[in-house]
Amino acid sequence: MFQPTYTSAEEALQLIQSNQRVFLHGSAATPVFLIEKLIQQKERLQQVELISISLYGVDLNDPSLAGHFYINSMFVSDSTRIAVNSSYGDYIPVLLSEIHQLFTQNILPIDVAILHVSPPDVHGYCSLGTSVDIAVVAMKQAKKIIAQVNPNMPRVHGDAFIHFDQLDAAVWVEDALPEISYLAKKNQIHDQIGNHIAALVEDGATLQIGIGALPDSILPKLSQHKNLGLHTEMFSDGAIPLIESGVINNSLKKVIPGYCVTSFLLGTKKLYDYVHDNPLIKALEISFVNDPRIISKNPKVTAINSAIEIDLTGQVCADSIGMYQYSGIGGQMDFMRGAALSEKGKPIIALTSTTSKGISRIVPFLQTGAGVVTSRGHVHWVVTEYGAVNLFGKNMEQRAEALIQLAHPSHREQLEKSAYERFKK
Repeated sequence: MFQPTYTSAEEALQLIQSNQRVFLHGSAATPVFLIEKLIQQKERLQQVELISISLYGVDLNDPSLAGHFYINSMFVSDSTRIAVNSSYGDYIPVLLSEIHQLFTQNILPIDVAILHVSPPDVHGYCSLGTSVDIAVVAMKQAKKIIAQVNPNMPRVHGDAFIHFDQLDAAVWVEDALPEISYLAKKNQIHDQIGNHIAALVEDGATLQIGIGALPDSILPKLSQHKNLGLHTEMFSDGAIPLIESGVINNSLKKVIPGYCVTSFLLGTKKLYDYVHDNPLIKALEISFVNDPRIISKNPKVTAINSAIEIDLTGQVCADSIGMYQYSGIGGQMDFMRGAALSEKGKPIIALTSTTSKGISRIVPFLQTGAGVVTSRGHVHWVVTEYGAVNLFGKNMEQRAEALIQLAHPSHREQLEKSAYERFKK
C-alpha cells in the first residue's frame, strides 16, 4: 500500500518566495487552511501575486495585505471583491474556456500551485475533487505544487487525478469544505421565472445551469421532463433529485453520453457526499467542458445564465456594476455561443426585472463602465418574471418593445420614453 509523507504548513509554504506567482485552487476546493497560513507569513513576503477564479471560505480583502500580496482574479467573488477593486488587486477579463492558454502559452507562468486534494488511494493517486476546471492545467504548468490533503475532499472521477509523488509538499488537514446554499433566498419572483424557463426546456435537452436562487427554482420544475442531459461548467445540489429520478439520464447526449459532465462542484455536504466515487459524474477540464465547439455537438443545449442588467438593444452586463468589478465573464459566452450553435439549442439570459432596491435591470443604456459579457449579436432568449422573449432576428426597435414588456410595470413608461427618444418612432 502507498505510504504518503506529510509536512507542516509552515514548512511547506517556505516554497513560496517574494515576487512569485501563486495559483490558488478555487470554489469548494479552496485550500482555506493553507491560504490562512500563507497570510500569516506575509511579513517575509513581498509582491506575491495570487491568481485564481472564485474563492470561498477565505478573505483576501484586508488592506494590510497590500505590498505583500497582489490579488489578480480571473473571476471575482466575495473573498476578493474589495481587493480587486483596489490598488492591490485587479481583474483579468477572460473566458473560462481560454484560461488554460494563459498558462500554457506562458502569458501567466505559475511558480507555485496550492491545491486541495483527497488522500491518495492504494496506488498513490489523489483527486482534485470538487474543482477540476483550471486546476488541471495549473498543476501541470506550475514549477512547484503544495497540496492540502483532506479526507473530506470527495474522490471525483474524470480528469481529477494527480499522483502524490508529483507534490513537492503535502499538508494533512481535516476540515469541512466550504458550503453554499441558496434555498433561503428563493422567492415567488424566482419561482415565476423558473416556470417560464421550464416551459422552454424540451424533452431530450442538454442543460447548462449554475448555482443560485434562480437555478434552484428551475430544476424542481423539470421533474416531468424526459431524457435530459447535463453538460455544465458547474454542478450543484439541485440536479441530484433529477438524476436520482431518471429525468437526467444523459441518454441523448452526443458528448460523453450516459454521464453527467461538469468542471466543478459547489453546494452542500449532501452534494460532496453524492459525487464521492460516483461513476455517473465526470469532472473534466474547463477547456473541454466550456469549448463552444464541444457544447454545440449536444442536442437542444439549453444554457441558462444570469445578468446584472440588459439594455434595450440586448447588450448584457453580467460581470460589473458600472465600473465596480463584481464577478467575471466566466463561462457565460462559452455556453451562450455553444447553445446557439446546437441543434434546437436555446441560449437564455434570466434576470429579475428589478434589483432588491427596486431599480430596473432593463435599462435604456448600460451604466458607465459596465462590461458587455454577452453582446446583442449573441443574445437570444431573455426571461424575467413577466415572461420570455426571443430577441434573435429582431431589429433594435423590436427588441426595445419586447424587453419593455419584460420590465417591471412601474418602469415601463420611462423605458418607452427612452425608446422613443432613441428610435424616434
